Amino acid sequence: MAYGGAGYALSYSLVEQALVPAIDECTKRYPFSRTSDELLSFCLSDFGIDLTTEKGFHQIDVHGDISGLLSSHPQSPVVSLHHFDGVNPIFPSKNQYESVNHLMEAAKLDQSRLLQQTICYHRATNWSFSVSWGYSAHIYENIFPRSFLKLPIETFWPFKRSAKPPFYIFKTRFPSGDPCEAPHVFFLESVKNVSIGSNNQVLTTYKRAANRNLPPCSSSGNHSADSITQIRLLSPATRRKQAAKVECCNVEYVAGLNVADIKLRPCMNGEVIA
Repeated sequence: MAYGGAGYALSYSLVEQALVPAIDECTKRYPFSRTSDELLSFCLSDFGIDLTTEKGFHQIDVHGDISGLLSSHPQSPVVSLHHFDGVNPIFPSKNQYESVNHLMEAAKLDQSRLLQQTICYHRATNWSFSVSWGYSAHIYENIFPRSFLKLPIETFWPFKRSAKPPFYIFKTRFPSGDPCEAPHVFFLESVKNVSIGSNNQVLTTYKRAANRNLPPCSSSGNHSADSITQIRLLSPATRRKQAAKVECCNVEYVAGLNVADIKLRPCMNGEVIA
């Protein structure tokens, strides 16, 4: 349940066998309840039923640019994105309506992977890749572990300007001007089904949003990613992602080219994403 309007999910048996017969009495028991989700949570609590945490519901009670939030989505299927009218369009050069439709183009081909974060590395250049499937891709000119990259970049600000810290119930990291920490940012350009040999794949392409305007990271070998304008990612069209299960990937890049290719795959037993 996402309090405030982002939705809730109830099992059919719970509604039919418990909630419907008792909802009138419950309403009388809580006349002070102002919203339906609050009332339902009270009623369910009286049945001895606690809420199950589901990280795919999003109230989005923040303002500004939520790309940092969507680029580090938890490993959970996206269920709702509420209050879109209170934030900036999630894609550059698109309005709210166009942005939602663009995101849904990816959802139509693979809902199970939408916004799911996958992290992998190109060791020859000491680059870290972080992909939010169907939305964005980041290149860092340094090797960072997953424990760091899964923290959302705080591109947004609190819902209330007068709020006092802590502002959020999750950890974040601040935007950085350090060339070793600031990512090259790419956003979804296109998505389509493709056949490679006998394998059906989904090809998503991500286009550079803007020049980073920073020097290369000197501590990791001065391997600049400025020349890359597009990232292409292949994912299986017939194998859906299992909820809460992390996927891994391989990066193929030839120095001097303006395209980097990534292929999703199951993680190997004991594989360390760092």
